[in-house]
Amino acid sequence: MTGGNKATHRSRPRPSPDSSSSSASKPKRRGPPNHRHGNQLLLRTLLGLGALALVGALVCYYSFGGGEGELVRKVKRSVTPLPLPKMMDLPQFGASHKESLYWGTYRPHVYLGIRARTPQSLIFGIMWLALKNGQYHLRHVCQDSDALGKYGWTAHDGRNYGLQMIKDNGLNMETSFLKEKGEGSGFGGDWAVRLDLKNEMLNDGAEEMATHLFFYIADESGKSFTMESQEAYRHGTTLLASGSREDIGDWQIHLNSLESVEIHTAGYKSPHMHNLTELVQGTLAMHARRTGLIQLPDLTEESSNIMVYQISTKVPSKVDIAFLSGSSRIEERVASLTGKKLTSKLQDRQKAFEEKYDRLFDINHKVTKEEKTVGKAAFANLLGGIGYFFGQSKIALPEGFTQKNGEKSVNYWPAELYTAVPSRSFFPRGFLWDEGFHQLPIRRWDLEITLDILGHWLDLVNLDGWIPREMILGAEALSKVPKDFVVQYPSNGNPPTLFLVIRDLLRGIEAKEFSSEETEKITKFLERAYARLNSWFQWFNTTQSGKNEGTFYWHGRDNTTNRQLNPQTLTSGFDDYPRASHPNDEERHVDLRCWMLLASNCMNSIGHILKIKDFNQKDYAEMSKQLSDFEILNQMHLDEKSGAYFDFGNHTEKVRLRWKEVRENDVLRRELVRETLAQPEMRLVPHIGFVSLFPFIMAIIPPESWILEKQLDLISNRSILWTDYGLRSLSKTSTLYMKHNTEHDAPYWRGPVWINMNYMILSGLHHYSTLDGPYRARAAELYEELRSNLIRNIVKNYNEAGYLFENYNEKNKGKGQGARPFTGWTSLVVLIMSESYPILTR
Repeated sequence: MTGGNKATHRSRPRPSPDSSSSSASKPKRRGPPNHRHGNQLLLRTLLGLGALALVGALVCYYSFGGGEGELVRKVKRSVTPLPLPKMMDLPQFGASHKESLYWGTYRPHVYLGIRARTPQSLIFGIMWLALKNGQYHLRHVCQDSDALGKYGWTAHDGRNYGLQMIKDNGLNMETSFLKEKGEGSGFGGDWAVRLDLKNEMLNDGAEEMATHLFFYIADESGKSFTMESQEAYRHGTTLLASGSREDIGDWQIHLNSLESVEIHTAGYKSPHMHNLTELVQGTLAMHARRTGLIQLPDLTEESSNIMVYQISTKVPSKVDIAFLSGSSRIEERVASLTGKKLTSKLQDRQKAFEEKYDRLFDINHKVTKEEKTVGKAAFANLLGGIGYFFGQSKIALPEGFTQKNGEKSVNYWPAELYTAVPSRSFFPRGFLWDEGFHQLPIRRWDLEITLDILGHWLDLVNLDGWIPREMILGAEALSKVPKDFVVQYPSNGNPPTLFLVIRDLLRGIEAKEFSSEETEKITKFLERAYARLNSWFQWFNTTQSGKNEGTFYWHGRDNTTNRQLNPQTLTSGFDDYPRASHPNDEERHVDLRCWMLLASNCMNSIGHILKIKDFNQKDYAEMSKQLSDFEILNQMHLDEKSGAYFDFGNHTEKVRLRWKEVRENDVLRRELVRETLAQPEMRLVPHIGFVSLFPFIMAIIPPESWILEKQLDLISNRSILWTDYGLRSLSKTSTLYMKHNTEHDAPYWRGPVWINMNYMILSGLHHYSTLDGPYRARAAELYEELRSNLIRNIVKNYNEAGYLFENYNEKNKGKGQGARPFTGWTSLVVLIMSESYPILTR
């Protein structure tokens, strides 16, 4: 498998829940009661009517084996939406907002793809044929195996403009996107795409190269449209297709080229949009066998809802494609979106993007011109990677539980998601743990986009308060994920990073950063979000709690495995980061404790802003105070000798992986299994790394404490965390540093440099460098050096390889590795450059 289908850590299936997670073994948690705010009466009404009706419908919809027991009720709850008013029904997300964001580059998994934010959209995209080693390869879906020299947005405003650079074996292609609402436009306005092709080798005396582009139009609803003949077209402007839809009215799409081009076509009738590459590839291959020509056959199936146009041209060449909604002033609008007028508009939009970037991030005096260019590309790729998805997630049934039809999963309700994605090639879908980091830079650029994205995620809360950690919605998203890795587990969580950006918005309100209009939008948003956030908080507070009050651990670790050197904690987001060697229900995870502090502190702050005075607020205030108690934290997690904060659990360092011969069906084979050489005991888990620094990140440590000095020692020690490329995720002194967890699981969070956590540690250093105390100067010194190291290494890798990376290998001179382009949280480099950090629980 290649590209996004590669089985990465992020796409691994969840381990089965361990027996220690049984609710029977835990006392009831004390915490804020559910939904006490103003929606209480509404919630009771809906629970009594709508939800019961929905659950009743689910009984009919899902045919489960066995009787109606607790497991069945649990499954039904897991696929029932929380019966509260939807976030996306807020007036601020009404008609004008929807229209402004209706069309966009919302298909991030393809090199250029456009769609509307509606479940059954018209979709558009490009493909091209690349010649490599004497063979043609069809480019369409972003894949690492295509080995492009570079691709990615160098400018994107998230709404109306984008400029992308693509380098592919001598072909340099700029793809520009521009959207506008003109006089006579229908809903969502008009848009244009320019494809500007150049031969990279032309200046070296190379001959003109022929290029075959493919532009396609498809209607996901299956509705056919009118295709115009292009047999006689050579240059100028031509109408490609036209149709009508309920959402936008009449529409047309035109092509304009000053150079001579040749067009061939193929039309298809199909409900499937995820296999367009194979469809076109198969058609080209069949026609080539018949005629010897590399071209589409100019044949159209009856009632086609997919139309592909092959545009063959010599390079250099420019091709403009203009989409018009509405039916008036067509000729004038086509002219304004093609040729010289389009050139002028693209230049204006580029200038506006650069000016806004300079104004908002204010980095001209903080970084070099080269670094600024990379920062802009990082941020543009984050915005250009925003996608719209619609479909149903697959939710796992309890172990041993199967539907009558043999399925071991059930569908979540049909849902839409507007979200940034971590990687267009590997992870072109929504990830809950990533999204909070994504929104830290985006909210500074476009508050409305951030609130819209947060609203979509919060509308995914189910009746129990759970949100799926990965949203794989629709056939196109599913096509990038191996089948075994699709199912989500409703017993398992993910770090509640949405509270990062909510905390940042709350700080902005307190600092009077926003206009009165923006403040009102945020406040209205939080008023509706409060009950959903409360439900989400309650899910964590009950399902991820420890045995003792005020303790938490990531549930779902496998306590029966003998294949993993250290049982993974996928739910934490840190996958293979070392935890207690033998999972049980007495574990205490310091990172989750800190996430719960952030969440309770946020809920308390929201209550103050909304002037909520009830038991909720008292409980949130009390929990925030309890979790920020320095003495209690130290009693539970501090190792006084090292000054590091550790997890607590049933642990031994004496474990190893060893080859063992196993006979199965008279066949002898070898497998790598774990051996435990010493009895585990309840103790602190002595592995220094990102998790050890969470109290430092959350600024729980007083600025005058000797523990702060120890934390700075850990950060600055080259034998522990410090490198010239950023901080290691795990100390070199750890027994599991850079160790494989299984035969095939390479180290992931066991040494490599990750930008999201380095950013959070920088935030802590920046904070302590501003506070009076004996360690202020040292914190400032480390802050400046770490910031410089991170920027320098990210920029160096981008300039050498053309991409941002998932993480960086400190053992190989900081070389980027993992998914590429990774334009999710690695784009936090723009905030590192601008020195913009969230104030968390301080």
